[in-house]
Amino acid sequence: MSKLDPYELEVLEAYESGKLKPIASKAELQRMRTAARATSIKDKRLNIRLSSADLLDIQAKALAEGMPYQTLIASVLHKYVAGKLAEKAPAVVSAQRRLTPRST
Repeated sequence: MSKLDPYELEVLEAYESGKLKPIASKAELQRMRTAARATSIKDKRLNIRLSSADLLDIQAKALAEGMPYQTLIASVLHKYVAGKLAEKAPAVVSAQRRLTPRST
């Protein structure tokens, strides 16, 4: 008995019959392989203290994404140091303005 749903069976059939064609060039595939290898090397350990609430929120997000929470944390940190994750400063500023009493 197959554990594949109808869509998965359709994709498998298309793959096996040769109907699926790669959309990335060989250079793009090599670049992706190199990036994947570089990000998968984990040679250092880090201990960090978080609030219980933050850890629960991270675990919930990771569960929704279908990944271990440690992987999610590592991914977020990697994106941040690579410059691919930025703060949403305007939202923070507007929230601070709403919380700051105005002098009249």
